[in-house]
Amino acid sequence: MKVLVTGASGRLGPYVIKELEEHGHELVLMSRRRPLSADRWQFIEGDIRDLETCRKAAKGVDAIVHLAAHPRPTDRYGKIAKQDEDLPPGWTMEVNIMGTYNILQAALTNKVGIVVMTSSNCVLGHIYRSSNRPFPFRYLPVDENHPSDIEDSYSFSKKVCEQLLETYSRTYGLRTYAVRAAGICPPERRKQMAENAKPTEIWSDSLWAWVGSEDVASAHRLLMEQAEKIERHGCYYCNADDTSIIEPTMEYIAKFRPDLLPFVEKLEGYASMFSNRKLKETTGWVHKTSWRTI
Repeated sequence: MKVLVTGASGRLGPYVIKELEEHGHELVLMSRRRPLSADRWQFIEGDIRDLETCRKAAKGVDAIVHLAAHPRPTDRYGKIAKQDEDLPPGWTMEVNIMGTYNILQAALTNKVGIVVMTSSNCVLGHIYRSSNRPFPFRYLPVDENHPSDIEDSYSFSKKVCEQLLETYSRTYGLRTYAVRAAGICPPERRKQMAENAKPTEIWSDSLWAWVGSEDVASAHRLLMEQAEKIERHGCYYCNADDTSIIEPTMEYIAKFRPDLLPFVEKLEGYASMFSNRKLKETTGWVHKTSWRTI
């Protein structure tokens, strides 16, 4: 397949490009900065906020793997990341929502039938809490049916992007998929996790979910390749089978959140508190990387 990859120069880009290359796909790369792989593939420098650039990039491709996004909220006053201090408050909303809208419009204009987008498990609303309310977990492990309780613009933007995908599937017949990645960990990050592992002292609403960069890449590829055989639209939590802490999961919950125990499906060993069952059953995806065996 001929595949447009947006956000090609981002942190996930090289892993997705490598995954697609190794499985015989022809690529078109789009990004604001030139990636190293532009030496061997067509490269279009541009911003997903520009519709005409998106249309140009999508011309003649069979599928779009949409990675480009701003990865955190830019409007949490007093809590803005240092690298985002010069950005306007609405930056995350503009880039993520309008950028995804432009990609979908470009797909429609060019009769591109498949769009796979990097979403985030933040659509649950458990990260970037703005109020003093803890996240209301109804049950564990969290799956795609668990209600959201969003309090920030990044999580909201990703939820809206997923709704845009569903709308274009329902209305125009596009096959669209959202990969709800947990904290994405390249090899160097996994090495740090192993080196810094120590007893956990607090509860975290993050549920200590993580996923290898290579595994996120394979999830995108599998959904893209199997699009004609699976549901027309789907959202899938994409995380490792285990947590990023050294304690067995049930022991951790019992120590820090015993109130949740009646709502927990028994989790063996270090099992993740997010379920990746839907992604596995739909595509045959397997999480292969590890921080425990480095």
